[in-house]
Amino acid sequence: MMQLITSPEAWAALLTLTALEIVLGIDNVIFLSVLVSRIPQPQANRARQIGLLLALVFRIILLSVLVWLIGLTQPVFTIASVALSWRDIILIGGGLFLIAKATHEIHAEVEARDAEENDKPSPNAFFWVIVQIIIIDLVFSLDSIITAIGMAQDLEIMIAAVVIACIIMYVSSGPVARFVAEHPTTKMLALAFLVLIGVALVADGFKFHIPRGYIYFAIAFSAAVEMFNVLAKRNRKNA
Repeated sequence: MMQLITSPEAWAALLTLTALEIVLGIDNVIFLSVLVSRIPQPQANRARQIGLLLALVFRIILLSVLVWLIGLTQPVFTIASVALSWRDIILIGGGLFLIAKATHEIHAEVEARDAEENDKPSPNAFFWVIVQIIIIDLVFSLDSIITAIGMAQDLEIMIAAVVIACIIMYVSSGPVARFVAEHPTTKMLALAFLVLIGVALVADGFKFHIPRGYIYFAIAFSAAVEMFNVLAKRNRKNA
């Protein structure tokens, strides 16, 4: 442990891996923000806290079973000359789930509601939100940890990077969730991001890698445009 603390290479690995884990956690934060926007505020806060705690727990559990996790990358069968592993199957399933969920939410937002003021969350809404958070946390955690394994050799560094990234996700998720809830247009943008991320996960599962830099640049550019739109709308309202 002392060797790691005094090693510049270990600190460099920690900083690099933490930054990468934070970037990979953006997907998690966006998904959580969209999900919790459909339930009452007290339950939304609880669901967000539970979701982020589960994200941390899943990542640490996966790190503790590295041998088994590496085994998930071994091919299990082949489709049209593409060898698929359990990791690929999980990524494809998770990506399809994200696409289906985001498409359903977009349809619900676009569809005209005659009695919108009478719309109330169902009694089981909180339970189903937690179920969906668990599903997508598993997918994002698997992708995140396999990336960590490829970048660092020491388990302590991986765990430290994951914990720091999850703390930053926790701090940032509240403001992001509130902003999405207060600005309906940003929610539509977030749902479009989820479709994009889902497509990237499915493509990864089929061995067609879309560089994440392109995706995150598109997200950042669209978010900046939407931010200017929100500011312009606020200024017009004040005027």
